[in-house]
Amino acid sequence: MSYTTEELIEILDQELRANWQGKRVLFSSSERLNNPVLAKAIGTEKLSKIFAYRDFRAQIHEYQRQHKVSGLVWRTYYFNGYEVACPELHNQLIAIPEDKETLIRIKPQILEFWQQATKNLFLWQEGTPPIEIDPETVNHRATEAEWLEVETTQTDLILNLCWGNPKECHYQWANPNSGRDRVIATFQKSSPFLH
Repeated sequence: MSYTTEELIEILDQELRANWQGKRVLFSSSERLNNPVLAKAIGTEKLSKIFAYRDFRAQIHEYQRQHKVSGLVWRTYYFNGYEVACPELHNQLIAIPEDKETLIRIKPQILEFWQQATKNLFLWQEGTPPIEIDPETVNHRATEAEWLEVETTQTDLILNLCWGNPKECHYQWANPNSGRDRVIATFQKSSPFLH
């Protein structure tokens, strides 16, 4: 029987604590950084902790691939009287192919939650400057996205329209192969980026 996602997260947490407590030592760490000035500035002890944890995490990722252990965790989001359970990739794990399938499969439930929770709210497309956007345009763009994610604040609901690699979609350097566009729903007519 293989470890579960939750068990792998706990194992990684324990290993990270052990690293920062100095219980793990990697003697070759300074040789692994190709910049001697940076290696000296960071220091051998910190480099050892960084590389020891990184190596351990790579082993966990390989374990995930071999045993098909998901990197997704489920969170329930509440907004404007509605709720939805959404999968999201844990920041220390990788997405296995089945994870992307799960993200794609849950898309209709997230879109339905968005549509219900944002009725009569103001919608803004993230950008400089932010642009007010209508619900029909959001719905059209949501159908074109590979999967959807939501985030909530006390006053805003954020819809992420995602594509590509789930591990990279939140980073600008991954565009155009992976990425996300963001739409923010607010109760106020003013742009959420001015709060």
